[in-house]
Amino acid sequence: MSSVIKEMMQDIGMRARTASRAMARASSEQKNQALLHIAKVVRQKTDEIQRVNQVDVERAKANGQDAAFVDRLTMTPKTIETMALGLEQIVSLEDPIGKISALQKQASGIELGQMRVPLGVIGIIYESRPNVTIDAAALCLKSGNAVILRGGSEAIDSNTLLAQIIQDGLAAAGLPKDAVQVVTTTDRSAVGEMITMTQYIDVIVPRGGKSLIARLMAEARVPMIKHLDGICHTYIDADADVAMAVKVCDNAKTQRYAPCNAMETLLVNQEIANQVLPTLCKIYQDKGVELRVDGLTRKTLEANGFQNLVDAIEEDWQTEYLAPILSIKTVANMDEAMNHIEKYGSKHTDAIITNNKAQADRFLREVDSASVMVNASTRFADGFEYGLGAEIGISNDKLHARGPVGLDGLTSLKYVVMGHGEIRT
Repeated sequence: MSSVIKEMMQDIGMRARTASRAMARASSEQKNQALLHIAKVVRQKTDEIQRVNQVDVERAKANGQDAAFVDRLTMTPKTIETMALGLEQIVSLEDPIGKISALQKQASGIELGQMRVPLGVIGIIYESRPNVTIDAAALCLKSGNAVILRGGSEAIDSNTLLAQIIQDGLAAAGLPKDAVQVVTTTDRSAVGEMITMTQYIDVIVPRGGKSLIARLMAEARVPMIKHLDGICHTYIDADADVAMAVKVCDNAKTQRYAPCNAMETLLVNQEIANQVLPTLCKIYQDKGVELRVDGLTRKTLEANGFQNLVDAIEEDWQTEYLAPILSIKTVANMDEAMNHIEKYGSKHTDAIITNNKAQADRFLREVDSASVMVNASTRFADGFEYGLGAEIGISNDKLHARGPVGLDGLTSLKYVVMGHGEIRT
């Protein structure tokens, strides 16, 4: 690592740590004023954001990035408006900082409670999605944290512009610009420095592919809230409503292919396979989805005239495609479906389609994922859809946060003691 990069990162960390103290004492009014200013300017600069983003998109295409990557990188008027709406939704959320749980009087006379406080300085390392710059900064800002954002080199122009908009919003509200900083170098050694700066950064949130996560798990000294694969399953139970199953599973796969909450494996109970698979798989093939199937599924589909099926191999069950490819397996019962999810899932999001309450309850209790759903598309596993305003990531971990990480996930608790002159005897 060059001394220039090390000095730059140390300076960013030092300024973030200083800013974090100002953010911890910032009022809700100040934080909301900054967020509303950012939302207003994001809308005003929609055309400019798209123009700058197009530079990133063209560079990604020239570098041979695939369609899923380009989709995650591309900012449309809809995605830009969604960012603005997310900012406004965060404004509407109750500020958790400084809240003290009900004080309980102890035998000694002291009163004991817990106060919700910011984590401090959060480092976010992410790839391709420039909307993360806004979403993550907004959540960190509202929860009273300072944040250091290190986006991928492929989105450097988009991220730099969005950072300027955010810092203008902070300044307009009388908050330090250093509370949100974007690392402007594309040198990978900046990440290596960032993940070891324990004196400045309290937690790292990585959002990216397996190689990024593997590197951070091997090298990081700063604690992490990890966002791993989204190998999401939907299980169609024997007691499912067929029309509902078709509608939900179509949406779970094809509404968008690139997000981590898109369904990658469909599990179908053998008792209902012949009723649901032909209709559903025709929709998939009409939309250009490649179907990778096990033997029983192939038998069902070929009996109904289907062609162009691909035999699923072991690797397919453990692959997050982020593309118009779907693995399908016919199972004997829900136990086989849950065993498959336990073996191959990534503990992100899994769903069951059923009208059998006992089956639904079992699935909810036994499937060990951050989000478990009944009769709903896995695409709902999202901070915006969960009413969190946005998300800083979707954690597959159990500690410290799980699922879409919103405001509460970016805070901690400390004990507070209110005394009246008591002494310990």
